[in-house]
Amino acid sequence: MSPRTQATAERPAPAPVPPAPAKRPDRRARARLRLLREQPGRLAYLTLVAVLFFSGFPLYYSFVVASKDNSALAQIPPPVLPGANLVDNVRRVFETVPFGTALINSVIVSGAVTASVVFFSTLAGFAFAKLKFKGTKVLLVTVVATMMVPVQLGVIPLYMLMIELEWTDTLWAVIAPGLVNAFGVFFMTQYLRGALPGTLIEAARMDGASTFRIFWQIVMPAARPAAVVLGVLTFLTAWNDYFWPLIVLSSPDRYTVQVALSTLSGGYVTDQSLVLTGTMLATLPLLAVFALLGKYMISGIMQGAVKG
Repeated sequence: MSPRTQATAERPAPAPVPPAPAKRPDRRARARLRLLREQPGRLAYLTLVAVLFFSGFPLYYSFVVASKDNSALAQIPPPVLPGANLVDNVRRVFETVPFGTALINSVIVSGAVTASVVFFSTLAGFAFAKLKFKGTKVLLVTVVATMMVPVQLGVIPLYMLMIELEWTDTLWAVIAPGLVNAFGVFFMTQYLRGALPGTLIEAARMDGASTFRIFWQIVMPAARPAAVVLGVLTFLTAWNDYFWPLIVLSSPDRYTVQVALSTLSGGYVTDQSLVLTGTMLATLPLLAVFALLGKYMISGIMQGAVKG
C-alpha cells in the first residue's frame, strides 16, 4: 500500500452534518393556520343556512298571511310578500275575542307556574342532592316514575278536585296543577349534585347557617344557570298549554291565549288570516322571553354539558 493510500485510509471520516432546524412560522403565520383550522367549512355554513330557513320560514309566512285577507290564500302560486291588511286583521282579532284579556291571563298563569316550578324544584333538588335522609333514592325514583304516567289519566280526578275546591272557571284551576313537576325536580337534582360542593354546605353549617339560609344564599346562586333553563322551558310549556285550560275554563274573560286562538278558528268557514294573526300575536311574548333570556339559557346548557 502506498503512503498516500495509507494516509487516506487512516484519516477519520468527517462527522455527519446535522440537518438545519426547521424554520418556525412567525406569529402571523401561526395565527393564520389556527384560524384556518378553526373555521367551519362550506358544508357547515350550508347546514346552518338550511336550518335557519326551515325554522324561520313558518314565522315569516304567518306574518305574510296575517297581512292579507282570507281570499289571498286561494291564489296560485301562494303569496310570499306581505300585504297591507295587518292592522285591520289585528283589530279584528281583538274585536272577535277578548284577546287582550287572554294575553294577560296567560302572562299571569305562565309567570306564576314558572316562579313556583323553579323555586320548588330547586328546593327539592337541593334536598335530594345534598341532604341525607332515609328513603332518598326511593322518593326520587317515585318522583321520576310519575313522568311515565300520561297526563290524560289524571284529568277526570283533577277536574273533580277542582269542583270540590270551587276553582272551576278560575285561573287557580290552571295554575295549581302546574306549581311543581317531576322533570324540574329531577333536572335540578342532577345539576346540583355536580355544581354544588358539599364542603361549601358544611362550612356554612359550621358558621351557624340554617338549612333554609343555606338554600337561599348558597344553593340558589349556584343553581342560577340551570334555573334559567328550567324557567324558560316551563314558561314555554305553560304558555302553549291548551288541553287542560280548554277543559276547566268556560268564560271568555278567563280564556288563556291558546283557548282564545281555538275560538278564532270556529265557525263554518275558518278565516285563516284571522287565526294566523292571533297566532303571530301569541308568539311575540315567547320571542321576547327568548330574546331576553336566550343568552343565559344557552350558557346554562353549555355549562352543564362541560361539567357532564
